[in-house]
Amino acid sequence: MTHLARLAATLPLLLIALACNHTAPPAGPMASKSGAVDYTPRAASGILGHIERLDPAIDALIPKDAEVEILCKGMQWAEGPVFIRGQALGSTGLLFSDVPQNTVYRLDPESRAVSVFLRPSGYSVGEPRGGETGSNGLTLDGQGRLTLCQHGDRRIARLNPDNRSFTSLIDRQEGKRFNSPNDLCFDKAGNLFFTDPPYGLEKNMEDPKKELAYQGVYRLTKEGQLTLLTKELTRPNGIALSPDEKILYVAVSDSAKPFLWAFDLAADGTISNGRVFFDMTKFAADKDNKGLPDGMKIDRNGNVFCTGPGGLFIISPAGKHLGTLRTGEKTANCAWGDDGSTLYITADTYIARLRTSTKGAGW
Repeated sequence: MTHLARLAATLPLLLIALACNHTAPPAGPMASKSGAVDYTPRAASGILGHIERLDPAIDALIPKDAEVEILCKGMQWAEGPVFIRGQALGSTGLLFSDVPQNTVYRLDPESRAVSVFLRPSGYSVGEPRGGETGSNGLTLDGQGRLTLCQHGDRRIARLNPDNRSFTSLIDRQEGKRFNSPNDLCFDKAGNLFFTDPPYGLEKNMEDPKKELAYQGVYRLTKEGQLTLLTKELTRPNGIALSPDEKILYVAVSDSAKPFLWAFDLAADGTISNGRVFFDMTKFAADKDNKGLPDGMKIDRNGNVFCTGPGGLFIISPAGKHLGTLRTGEKTANCAWGDDGSTLYITADTYIARLRTSTKGAGW
């Protein structure tokens, strides 16, 4: 759709929103005079969708007057948010990936100013190629160092103190290159868990450069030992640990099997008793719901905040659906920030935040 066509299509909705005295979400990326799309992030305001409350228990997590507040817009595909508090990475703020643009941006939540933090972020070697080349999931290790899932370079890497170069932590399983590591999390001991779907490859599952016959979930110990935990999940994506680190959650972004899985995690890092923790099939079947199970975070009480068809699902530790942040966008991931009670959300071309009454695990 051209920019003029998009304006024509959205004008009636904007007029209705103004007439009803509601704040409509701003338009997405802008087209330049040459017709090329400009994916430069910029500060924005407004409310993104609404909060659907399905169980009274959600009121203890999300204030009744809470709204999903837009902070910036204009990215091509926002992913992998992580909140930083000074340390070696500079001033406090939110880092997030724009995967197709091969860039990590820094957002100042107060001024809403957005600046380039790292470019390239996920593909720094080799000839130009298609596919999603940038970084995806981001996290901090126990020393506050930025650790990245790099789609283009097909590895897990750590950003060096110069904030430009990388140290490769792992890029192969049994001598074969990973597909495109997607999301990751550390446990308290410093061991790393990550997923490896094919989304960063130019032709996805059919890419001739795909070396592994499966999509794996892995554990990399702090000593550097890699273990394949499972290769049975079709498209493993988001990954997180329960607060007591006895459950490993993995979201599967497969339209035929849109499940959030849970595994019992033993002290030695092995998993067992894999089961579907939450089934999003009926939500994915509704064509009005954009997206699939993707990134997630856990609060200190074990509630799961997982993106999925239609927005971001809030699920109790027992697997009960408490409510949904109905963003109306393909919602990719989330991260706790500020004092641990603010949930930052990447939703397609938007970054938004939600003030909660809980705090993230580890805060």
